[in-house]
Amino acid sequence: MKISACMKRKVISIPAHATLREAAARLVAHHIGMLPVVDEAMHPVGVVALKDLLNLSMPDFVRLVEHLDFVHEFGAVESFIPDAATLARPVKDYMRPVTTVKEECGLLRAFAIMLKHDLHDLPVVDEQGRLTGIASRVDIGTAILATWSHG
Repeated sequence: MKISACMKRKVISIPAHATLREAAARLVAHHIGMLPVVDEAMHPVGVVALKDLLNLSMPDFVRLVEHLDFVHEFGAVESFIPDAATLARPVKDYMRPVTTVKEECGLLRAFAIMLKHDLHDLPVVDEQGRLTGIASRVDIGTAILATWSHG
């Protein structure tokens, strides 16, 4: 089975010039975990994930300690919001490189790519490299497992 059979075709994306505030609003409005960043021709040029934006609110000590078991409460930092200047920055300043697969990619290969790159969502492109879909680990995994009942 190919990834095109299980991908979502309605993809929420964002242009590179959009702000971090706009990216956060799209993630919230659509209840999604990742936004492909696209150019004018709908070619993916990067991604901004929920975890990338949440890291802007994460206290510095989280990166310094090995175990968080002793921290029972984050206190006042729980409600930290990045400043207006940070939220006005363009997405292109915070996006990560994008990993894509073509529509004819097999499901097991797509899942292996996701595992190798620690991805939860995988943008799918056509032969011209334009964004045509997105598939999650759940989309791909359940499509693979569904074939088990036929054998």
